[in-house]
Amino acid sequence: QLQLVESGGGLVQPGGSLRLSCAASGFNSDHYVIGWLRQAPGKEREGVSCISISGSSIMYADSVKGRFTITRDSAKNTVYLQMNNLKPEDTAVFYCAAMVPINDAHCGFWGWDYWGQGTQVTVSS
Repeated sequence: QLQLVESGGGLVQPGGSLRLSCAASGFNSDHYVIGWLRQAPGKEREGVSCISISGSSIMYADSVKGRFTITRDSAKNTVYLQMNNLKPEDTAVFYCAAMVPINDAHCGFWGWDYWGQGTQVTVSS
């Protein structure tokens, strides 16, 4: 059974850091585009970052560029989202998602085939 499980969320003060993990089971995540999306209260879900199967293509939303970093750990079948200099507007439920790639460089924020259950990130003093 294909499964994505997020972890690492929590409460952090503005300017702090968190590292989210997306652990895949039942499939090799290296064969899928993996992305992080988030949904804040009262807002639509938005793409935050994605990484292609080759790692050659990485995308970030403008709002997180320079602060967030997405990486793969093939040995652990896990994708991470390192979040630094967090701001109150980053407060949201963060989801990881997977989709079948169109090519090795495919990376985007739409067309997801599988979703995790989400992890809450709250940035507040």
